[in-house]
Amino acid sequence: MDQDLSLLAELLVAFFLVVGGFFALVGSIGLIRLKDTMQRLHAPTKASTVGVGGALIGSMLYFLLIENQLSFHEFLITLFLFLTAPITANFIAKTYMQDKIRRKDLPESGREYGWALYDHPPEMTEESK
Repeated sequence: MDQDLSLLAELLVAFFLVVGGFFALVGSIGLIRLKDTMQRLHAPTKASTVGVGGALIGSMLYFLLIENQLSFHEFLITLFLFLTAPITANFIAKTYMQDKIRRKDLPESGREYGWALYDHPPEMTEESK
């Protein structure tokens, strides 16, 4: 029974490592093959979140299920990675849009406010200060 549990744990760890490695490979190929910044931005963000995240989850499971140790620092790295990679990609995309894309080239947003990147903040009055 213990050997079956060990085999299942090893298969689970191997699954996450293979998924992580696959996404890292696909993200690297996408970074090379895609044409412009906005297309290239998508590939490495997936490679970093799912690729590195899969390797970290596989490592956490290895230490938890096989070594019987809790690896809290890998959990924190995974959490911070999943939180910061999309935010960083958003900042890069906004910077690219502000530099390369004119407001009139964008479709209407369909909302009361347009694209936030191009809207100026409301003027500060003495009452609102």
